[in-house]
Amino acid sequence: MTFWLRTFQLGIKSLLLHPLRSLLTVLGIFIGVASVIWLLAIGEGISQKAQEQIAELGANNIIVRTIKPPSEVMDASTGTMPYGITRDDFERLTETIPTVERALPIREIRRRFSYAHRVVDGRLVGCTPEYAEVTRLAVDRGHFITDVELKGKQNHCVLAANVAKRLFPFENPIGRSIHVDESYYVVVGVMKEKAPSAGIGGSFAAQDFSNDVYIPISTLWSRIGDFIVTRRSDSFEREIVELSQVTLRVNDVKNVMETSDLVELTMVRHHRIEDYGVTVPLELLEQAKTTRMMFIIFMGLIAAISLIVGGIGIMNIMLATVTERTREIGIRRALGAKRSDIIRQFLIETIALSVVGGATGVLAGLTCRGVTRLVRYGLEAAFPEVMQALPAIIQSVEPIVVPWSIPLAFGISVVIGVIFGVYPAMRAAAMDPIEALRHE
Repeated sequence: MTFWLRTFQLGIKSLLLHPLRSLLTVLGIFIGVASVIWLLAIGEGISQKAQEQIAELGANNIIVRTIKPPSEVMDASTGTMPYGITRDDFERLTETIPTVERALPIREIRRRFSYAHRVVDGRLVGCTPEYAEVTRLAVDRGHFITDVELKGKQNHCVLAANVAKRLFPFENPIGRSIHVDESYYVVVGVMKEKAPSAGIGGSFAAQDFSNDVYIPISTLWSRIGDFIVTRRSDSFEREIVELSQVTLRVNDVKNVMETSDLVELTMVRHHRIEDYGVTVPLELLEQAKTTRMMFIIFMGLIAAISLIVGGIGIMNIMLATVTERTREIGIRRALGAKRSDIIRQFLIETIALSVVGGATGVLAGLTCRGVTRLVRYGLEAAFPEVMQALPAIIQSVEPIVVPWSIPLAFGISVVIGVIFGVYPAMRAAAMDPIEALRHE
């Protein structure tokens, strides 16, 4: 034990004779280890965020959304050809597919909401009481739409947090009436803030709940109907749409894929154009998990290149050190040192460099979340418009340190130190003592 300790002390003293060179050698391993942890953490954070958004849609849900056909498909003469999901589709899906235990109809329309002199442009959503549960909306004040209001076709509404804040900045909105087109709706509830979700799949667009107003879908059908006219500054658009979306709840996760095939078959039989899209969150979730593994492997390979470069730096420095210390090696061999002693000394030096670089790299890797928040805060302060233009998932993603990446990165750094240190050590041990003593 004493012999190993003395060899270690001698190795450290040799490294400290050239502190800058040793520091630069350590820096290569430091960057490699830190990059392994950082890249895997960022990849895991993005993957987790995507999986959470998919999971929010429900693993046992199937989402059928209306998609507007291309303009050349629409009726050129009137521009008001009906398209999308119909109430008949809703009845067929709920009555003919036995594995569907519940269905949620949704109709969304762009509208302008006003109270007094304040105006907000947003989305009028006709829905049922289950909408809040499916979309994971939480009530802040009052209540969400009830079955009584749905059956009675009452002119009640529930405001999203941002709409309530902008229309009623200084008063309680509960019991007040807002103006939508020519109708008034009494506010019965206010929802808590909910972060927007990114677009998922080719048929499921990004969802922003901040400017929504929710009313019973029966009220929307009776007061507004299916024929919608959207007026703009220099033109207006007409369309006939009965439902924007239908969310189907399947009785068992095992039946989701089979049910989605039946949904596709039912829709194809009754639609001559492809004016709908079917999204299966369970299928997307499985794809996201597979993508996560591929992403982790890819990011890990990129980071491993940095470690290899650091190992090459160690070999380069140690080879130069062997040349510089040729006379020292000859003296040690002349005094009785064996080849194994010379190999041991140089290996200890390379391992010491790798361990120091690996340990500091791990510490730097653990700071990824704090540094990411600091960088994001700085970018938001310096370039607010650029940050707002980025996808929501990028704006809110938080790196998640993968636990196994820490021992993996540190272990690889030590292994690389040993591998790239063996050749210089063996070269030093193979020197002829007489030639080494004569070296100048």
